[in-house]
Amino acid sequence: MGSSSSSYAPKTVYLDVDGKVQRVIFSRHCSPCDIKELLCTSSNIARNSAILLVDTEGALISIDPTMPTNSPNNLYKVVPHSGQGGEKEDMFQNVLSQVAEQFSRAFRINELKTEVTNRLAMLEKRVELEGLKVVEIEKCKNDLKKLRDEMTSRGGASSHFGDTRVNCNCKYNFTDDGKKLSPRRDVPSYPKYTLSQETIEALKKPTFDVWHWEHNEMLSCLEYMYHDLGLVKEFNMNPITLKRWLLAIQENYRENPFHNFRHCFCVSQMMYGMIHLCNLQVWEKLTMTDMCILMTAAVCHDLDHPGYNNTYQINARTELAVRYNDISPLENHHCAVAFQILAMPECNIFANIEPESFKQVRQAIITLILATDMARHGEILDSFRQKVDNFDFTNEEHVKCLKMVLIKCCDISNEVRPTEVAEPWVDCLLEEYFMQSDREKSEGLPVAPFMDRDKVTKPTAQIGFIKFVLIPMFETVMKLFPQIEEIMVQPLRDSRDHYEELKQIDDAMSEAQKKKTESMSLGKKK
Repeated sequence: MGSSSSSYAPKTVYLDVDGKVQRVIFSRHCSPCDIKELLCTSSNIARNSAILLVDTEGALISIDPTMPTNSPNNLYKVVPHSGQGGEKEDMFQNVLSQVAEQFSRAFRINELKTEVTNRLAMLEKRVELEGLKVVEIEKCKNDLKKLRDEMTSRGGASSHFGDTRVNCNCKYNFTDDGKKLSPRRDVPSYPKYTLSQETIEALKKPTFDVWHWEHNEMLSCLEYMYHDLGLVKEFNMNPITLKRWLLAIQENYRENPFHNFRHCFCVSQMMYGMIHLCNLQVWEKLTMTDMCILMTAAVCHDLDHPGYNNTYQINARTELAVRYNDISPLENHHCAVAFQILAMPECNIFANIEPESFKQVRQAIITLILATDMARHGEILDSFRQKVDNFDFTNEEHVKCLKMVLIKCCDISNEVRPTEVAEPWVDCLLEEYFMQSDREKSEGLPVAPFMDRDKVTKPTAQIGFIKFVLIPMFETVMKLFPQIEEIMVQPLRDSRDHYEELKQIDDAMSEAQKKKTESMSLGKKK
C-alpha cells in the first residue's frame, strides 16, 4: 500500500534568493553536508559558510534529507550564520570538514577497489559453477570493465544549479517526472549471508523473529526463498539479475516507521511460511506460476510508500490521488514502481519467459497488490466466504480469490507472531499514524480517531482490529487449511486477550486517577 507525489522521491524545496524563486532538488541519499553546500551555492553564498535555513515566519528548518518540503508560495531563506565562535571557529570547522571529506573519499576508493576484486573473483567462480550463457558472460565482463573505469570518478557528489539537482553516489538517478536514468549494471554488493539449517527451518514458520536481521541478511533470505521454491529454475531467472532486482526493491522502500523494507520482508517471509504450512506448493493446489505471483506481489506490495495513507492522499488532493482518480492511489503507485523496476533489463527477473506468460503474471501481480487496499477488505473477504465451503483448486476464479486473501493475511499478519515480535510493530504503526494525524491537523484535514495521538492507546488500537478484521479473516482461511489454527489463529486469539487485559488495567488506572482528582478538588473547596 503506498506512495508519494513523485515516483522515486527526490526532494524539492524552494528558496528566496534576492527576491527570486530558486528551486533545489536533492536525493534522499544525500548527507546534510551535501545539502548544506547545495543550499549555499544556490543562494550565492560561499560553499563552506555556516548557514541557517528559515521559513517565512523565521522558524529554523533542519538541514537534512528529512526536511519538510515547501512551495513557491512559502519560500525558505538561507541565512549566513557567524555563530558564537567567530570567524576562527568557522575556519577551523571548515578545515575539519574538508579533512574528514578527504578521508571519506579515500576510504570509498579503497572500498571500490576491493569491491572490483571481489566481484571479479565471484563472477569467475559463478561462470565455472553455473555455466552462464556466453552473451551473459560477456555482458558481465563489460560491466566490470565499466566499473573499473568509473572507480576514479565516483568519489563525490555532482550537482547542477539553476534547476538544481544532486546525485550523491545514489544507486539510481531520477528526473523530476520519476523516470529512471543510468541504473547500476554491476552485480549488487550486499554481502552473501549463508543461511544455517536452523534459519532455513525458522523461515518456514510464522514465529520467525524479523527484528534480528540486517538488510543484507534479509536480502539473502529472500534470494534463498526464490531458489528454494524452485522459481529461479522454473522461470529461468539469471541469479545475478535476481540479486540486482532484490537490491533495487530494497532501495525503493522508504525509511518510514512502519511501511519500510523490514515490513516488506515480514510480509514476504509470512507468505513463504504459509506456502509451506498450507502445502500450497503441491501441484494439485497451486502452480509454480501462482507461487511466483504470490511471492513477487508480497515483495513489491508497498514499494515507495510515503508513510501517509490513501485517506490523506485523497483529502490532501496529492498528485497521486489526482493521477489515479482517488482509486487506491497508493496501491496503484506500488504496482507502477514495481513494473518500472522490472522494465529495466538489469532487473527483469522475467526476461526469459514468453511475452504472453509475462502479461498474465503482470496482471495477476497487479491484482494482488491492489487487493492490499483495506478499503476493499469486506468485498474480498465476502467473495472468499462464498467460495470456501466448496472450494475448487481447478477453478481459476476460486484460486484468484484465494491468492488475494493470502496476500491480505500476510500484509496484516504481525499479531500472528509472538508478542515480543509483534508488539514493536504496533509502536511503529502508531508512530506513523501520529505523524500523519499531526500533519492533517496542521493542514486542516480530517483526522481519523484511531490515528489521533490524543485519543488512541495501544490496546484500543489493537482490540477492534484483531477482533473484527484479523480473526474473522484467518478463521475463514482456516476452513480451507485447518492446520493454521494452532500456529496462526490461536496466537491471534491470545493477542486479543492480551490487549483486552491491558485495556482493563488502563481503564482501572484512569478511573482511580479520576477519583483522586475529584477528591482533591472537593478537598480544596472545603
